Amino acid sequence: MASAAGARARKNSTAKRERVARSTRASRRQMLFMTGALAGGLIALVLIHVWLRLQVVHTGYVLATTSKLQSRLEQENRELKIELATLTSPERLESLARQRLGLRTPEKGQVIVLP
Repeated sequence: MASAAGARARKNSTAKRERVARSTRASRRQMLFMTGALAGGLIALVLIHVWLRLQVVHTGYVLATTSKLQSRLEQENRELKIELATLTSPERLESLARQRLGLRTPEKGQVIVLP
């Protein structure tokens, strides 16, 4: 009987060690999974942060380019307004009419006013 009791004690001890080993492996797997998930989450956060910073820089470049274009177009608009005022001035039109078309001021009786 002593050997049966000793065999049972060894069997219980072996079973207990196996349960502890399984439990330890399961907790290690769980810890490894949690560590991997945390690392993956951190990597995702870093990538999102870098992407957002790149978008901010890109938007800054677009804004600067658009601002320069706006300034250039405003300057061109001012120049075109001056050119329009020059080309449509009454003095210039009268000068062109006299020189190119040979027109002159109408004499009395040439102008007919319609009712």
